[in-house]
Amino acid sequence: MSRYAPEPPYSHGASPRVGILLINLGTPEAPTPGAVRTYLKEFLSDPRVIEIPRILWWPILNLFVLTTRPKASAQRYAQVWMSEGSPLRVHTERQTTLLRGYLGERAKSLPFSVDYAMRYGRPSIPDKLQEMKALRCDRILLLPLYPQYSASASATAFDAAFRCLQEMRNQPALRTVRGFHDHPGYIAALAQNVRDYWMKSQRPDVLVMSFHGVPRATLDKGDPYHCECQKTGRLLAEALGLKQERYRITFQSRFGRAEWLRPYTADALVELARQKAGRVDVICPGFVSDCLETLEEIAIEGKAIYLNAGGRDFHFIPCLNERNDWIHALADIITSNLVGWGDAATHETLEMSRLRALSMGAKS
Repeated sequence: MSRYAPEPPYSHGASPRVGILLINLGTPEAPTPGAVRTYLKEFLSDPRVIEIPRILWWPILNLFVLTTRPKASAQRYAQVWMSEGSPLRVHTERQTTLLRGYLGERAKSLPFSVDYAMRYGRPSIPDKLQEMKALRCDRILLLPLYPQYSASASATAFDAAFRCLQEMRNQPALRTVRGFHDHPGYIAALAQNVRDYWMKSQRPDVLVMSFHGVPRATLDKGDPYHCECQKTGRLLAEALGLKQERYRITFQSRFGRAEWLRPYTADALVELARQKAGRVDVICPGFVSDCLETLEEIAIEGKAIYLNAGGRDFHFIPCLNERNDWIHALADIITSNLVGWGDAATHETLEMSRLRALSMGAKS
């Protein structure tokens, strides 16, 4: 039996397409303990995410984490769940739909397919790559929706795609977008998002830029994530004209007992409250879509931490989500990475190819 998956039906003379696959982290199917457990098991079983020897991590994961964490996490998801489903999935779907339209206006002569996948859960990266092959995508661009590269997010998304290609006999050409932490369009969209919020509610005393955390050890081992977060924060502050004392760069979502990147967002909020900072706004530049980590961990939990520590006023600035300037920036990032892939064959050329193949015995 062949180790390779069956190839989709082939028809000579059909126009090949370019596939554009947006990739996000993933989400449970429902805000229930069972669904959360399924999601967490896949997520926390990834050696890119948990860099602990499997023989040590397996009993911790299965005997402790997966028996205690799903119920509490499900309650947190329930607080932010939307009528259409998980916020992360809803916003990623909307971004994909908008991007499809924007690119259609820009590349009218280039046959392409735009879709999205989740690294953990559904729709999966392998399923979407197979669907793109069935649509005759012979070139596929992978774009993880993580502005700052990290091994535990960007690299594992690529790993999943590469493993899928190992099962293919006829592999498509593959390109990857490593990140866009300093892309001018992304920074401009972030800055305008903040300005628009401040136009409606005034400026804060301090702007906190909270990025998702990773273990400190990853920085020591050469992961560039910390440096890219710092650069994003600096560029955003410059675009907003903020002096150094008017903003903080922090890291959230700590898990386990190991040291993670500092300063921790929760600690910074307590410190600012004790310093009588007054109004604090928080933005999460590392997330392009609102999700559990922004809507619950920051907008709800972060607000409670700040106010309970004596803070006066707390505001969460939503993520980029479906902002027009952000989708245009995303389209710019994609088109710049499609250079050389934009030459579409003419109908006459494709028809000649089909006729030659038929004359040589091809069935279709």
